Amino acid sequence: MTDSTPHWYDDEAGPMVRLYAMTAGRARPSSAAFELMALVQADRGPDGTDPPVLSPEQHAILALCGDRPRPVAEIASDSGLPLGVARVLLSDLLAAELIRVNPPVPPAQLPDAHILKEVIDGLRAL
Repeated sequence: MTDSTPHWYDDEAGPMVRLYAMTAGRARPSSAAFELMALVQADRGPDGTDPPVLSPEQHAILALCGDRPRPVAEIASDSGLPLGVARVLLSDLLAAELIRVNPPVPPAQLPDAHILKEVIDGLRAL
C-alpha cells in the first residue's frame, strides 16, 4: 500500500473487526426471545465465574447485565454494538445458560391509566 492510496478508515480508529467476525457469520439470533424491551439478567452458573471461551463483547454484555435486568435495546446501545449483533451474542449467552431473559409485559396486561389515576387521587386524599 503506497502513501497515495486513500484509507477507508483513519489511523486513530485502531484495529477493525468486522461484525460478522463477532457473530461467526450469523445474522440472526438462534432464539426469538430478544425483543427490544425484553429484560436480560446475568445468571453466572454455579461457580459464579464466566467461562474463558467468551469473546470480549460477551464479557462486556455480562458486565452490563450483572447488576440489574436491562432491556435488549439498552444493552445494544451501552455496549456500542449494532442491535443485530447484540441479539446474536445474547442468544449465544442464553444457549450457554449465562443469562435469563424475561419477555416484556404485554400491553393488555398493564393496568389501565384511568385506574392508576384513581389510585393516585385516593392516596392524595388521605
